[in-house]
Amino acid sequence: MLLRLYQILLYLIQPATLAYLLLRSRKTPAYRKRLRERYGLCTYQVTSGGILLHSVSVGETLAAIPLVRVLRQHYPSLPIIVTTMTPTGSERVTSAFGDDVYHFYLPYDLPSSMRRFLKKINPILVIIMETELWPSMINQLHQRQVPLILANARLSVRSAENYQKLSFLVKNILSKITMVAAQHQEDGERFIQLGLRRMQLNITGSLKFDISVTPELAASAVTLRNQWAPHRPVWIATSTHEGEEEIVLKSYKKILENFPNLLLILAPRHPERFIIAEKLTQKMGFKFLRRSEGIIPSAEIQVVITDTMGELMLFYGIADLAFVGGSLVEIGGHNPLEAAVHALPVLMGPSTFNFKDICEKLIQADALITVFDSESMSNVIISLLSDENYRLYYGHHAAAVLHENQGALQRLLKILQPYLPQKDQ
Repeated sequence: MLLRLYQILLYLIQPATLAYLLLRSRKTPAYRKRLRERYGLCTYQVTSGGILLHSVSVGETLAAIPLVRVLRQHYPSLPIIVTTMTPTGSERVTSAFGDDVYHFYLPYDLPSSMRRFLKKINPILVIIMETELWPSMINQLHQRQVPLILANARLSVRSAENYQKLSFLVKNILSKITMVAAQHQEDGERFIQLGLRRMQLNITGSLKFDISVTPELAASAVTLRNQWAPHRPVWIATSTHEGEEEIVLKSYKKILENFPNLLLILAPRHPERFIIAEKLTQKMGFKFLRRSEGIIPSAEIQVVITDTMGELMLFYGIADLAFVGGSLVEIGGHNPLEAAVHALPVLMGPSTFNFKDICEKLIQADALITVFDSESMSNVIISLLSDENYRLYYGHHAAAVLHENQGALQRLLKILQPYLPQKDQ
């Protein structure tokens, strides 16, 4: 009964949903494109009978990259379909995998749309990254007897409390999931409290730790550093949100008094902020260029604004230290491990609830420094740039935390293996 009410409500709010997409498209035109996919109408031919992997946002997509690559390596003839919900996530999939996977938006959880989509792709296994519980999708996969794995699953106290309000529906949904591969024991216990059977639970750790720098990426980073800044220090501010670019640039003004040849790479989180960041940089009197211009920054250029997608790991590779955004405003922070894999000292603001466990590990290991405003940011960066040993100390500790917590990918592959065909020879 609750499932039926949920589905009816979902149909009723579709006009508002479309209006929301059109409103978002005023800043990000990609939101008005590919609307047919939102209702299960695949816009091009897809080979059926493969793995469907859903990652709702950019963070989940990044965590899925090592998994997709190893699945492609072990099962090169098996189609892999990766779905997202946002244009930014879509762009990240395209930049990471190119033509190696099929990519669509996951349809809205309408019974007709989901039925149309699943019939088209006919998956043999579905993997949902983290915790996205789509009742209609899960119900139809159960009816089709398609295994469903929640991978890298996490469940915060707040989310568990919200799900508890619909405990009967949630318990019914959880009973139809094949396996929950949770990041931590605490996450797993919250799933158990919601009605998951213990035999459906595995604790694998976080896939976010299972990232590495490929030889190709390392070589590209060396080349780019030699082109951009062979004789000057570089710092990077990534995934910045509204209010953070101003703090970063204000801090940079003070840092330049001590390190006048310093180069800043400014990487806003969302494409709609590229132009905003550019105008703010110009207003504050910095000499800058855009990455998309393809110009090598001269000694006079103080800021490079990254208005391209899919190059963040490359830019981390040419930096000496990193500030990770979404943390000086109440966003909850973004993934610090992308900096840690390059052995960079990591700075973040106090809002890190999206990566609470990871940030706690980094702080305890002297691998992450918390800053609160432009003044504390500039003071920390000046100290790091003034003392190479201090900088290397934090960077090496960040890399150590990353390596010590790896292994989730191999544990997850063991869980998936019974639901996949024999490895291709």
